[in-house]
Amino acid sequence: MKRKIKPIAFVLPQFHPIPENDAWWGKGFTEWTNVTKAKPLFEGHYQPHLPTDLGFYDLRLPEARQAQADLAKAYGIEGFCYYHYWFNGKRLLNQPIDGMLQQKDLEMPFMLCWANENWTRRWDGKEHDILIEQNYNLDDDKAHMRWLCENVFSDERYIKVDGKPVFLVYRYGLLPNYKVTISIWRDIVKNEFNFKGIYICAVESFSSFILPEFNVFDGIVEFGPHRVIKHKLNYKAQEKWYLKLLGVNKNKRDFRDFKKGVKESIARREDKYKLYRCVTPSWDNTARKGQKGTVALGSSPELYCEWLSYIVKKFKPFSTDENFVFINAMNEWAEGNHLEPCIKYGTAYLEATKKALDL
Repeated sequence: MKRKIKPIAFVLPQFHPIPENDAWWGKGFTEWTNVTKAKPLFEGHYQPHLPTDLGFYDLRLPEARQAQADLAKAYGIEGFCYYHYWFNGKRLLNQPIDGMLQQKDLEMPFMLCWANENWTRRWDGKEHDILIEQNYNLDDDKAHMRWLCENVFSDERYIKVDGKPVFLVYRYGLLPNYKVTISIWRDIVKNEFNFKGIYICAVESFSSFILPEFNVFDGIVEFGPHRVIKHKLNYKAQEKWYLKLLGVNKNKRDFRDFKKGVKESIARREDKYKLYRCVTPSWDNTARKGQKGTVALGSSPELYCEWLSYIVKKFKPFSTDENFVFINAMNEWAEGNHLEPCIKYGTAYLEATKKALDL
C-alpha cells in the first residue's frame, strides 16, 4: 500500500508590528510595508504582489490564522512550518505562534524552523549593519531546547516522527559546534522531558549544498528558493523577445533562470541520506531590495505544478511518519514567493498544488 505524503508549507510570521521593527524600519512596519511599496522595474515585471482572498491580514488575529489554515487545507496542505526567531532567550515575531498555541481549535499540524541568522538591514543574514545578532553558547543551547520542550513540543498538533518532535535548523553551519549542540539537545529532550527523542533536520541552504556527516541529523530539507536562484541568466542566449522583456537596463539587474533551477532539481539523483524535497512557486525579492533585488524569470503555475507533480510521484516516504514534502512558501510576499492568492494569479498556485498532490 502506498504511504501517504504530508505536504508542509513554510509560513513567515512577519505580518504584525513589533517594537524592534518599529525602531529599525519605522512605526507600524510589517512585511506588507515592503509589499505595497514595490514598483515594476522593467517591462512586464509583476510588481507589486497584492493579496486578494485573505487581504492584508494581521497574524496576531485568531481569525487571520484560521483563514490562512483553512485556505491551505482546502488545497491539500496538511501542515505549516513556522519560522522561529530565538536570540539568546529573546524571541521576535512570536505573537502568531504564541496565539496559535493558545488557539486550540485551530486544527493545523505544525513544526518550527529556527531561522538562526543575524538580522541585518540587507535582509540576508550577513555581517552588514547588524540589527540583532546570534551569540551562540552551550548554556543558551540548553535554555533554548528546554523552552521548546516546555512550551511548544508538548502541543498535540506539533508534528512528530515516532513520537519525536520535528525541528528544523535553517543554517546549522553557523553554530560553532553543531555536533555538540545537537548532542545536548538530544540529551535534554530524551532525559529531561517525556519524549522519545527529537527529530532534527538540517535545511539545505546557502553553502549547505555540500553537507557534512549525514548521521548527525535525522533528515535534510531541500530549500527550494535557493534552487531557483542558483543560475544567473545567460542574456546572450536569449531570444529577442526575452531581451525586450528584460528592458534596456538588463545588465544592471540580477536575473536568475527559474526554469533551469527547476530542471536541475527534477534531475537530482537519489541521495544516500533522508532528503525531504522542496518546491517554490516563484521568486522576486525586489519588494525588499528594490534595484538590488533578485528576480527569477520563467516561473508559472504550470511549471510549479510540473515540478511538484514530479517530486510527489518520485518521493518514497522513509516510514509512515517520515513522509514530508515541503513548499516554500505559503506567504513570503516580499520575496514574490507565495501560494496565497494575489491580483495576477488568484488561486492558480493553490490549484496547481492540489492538482499535483491529487495525481
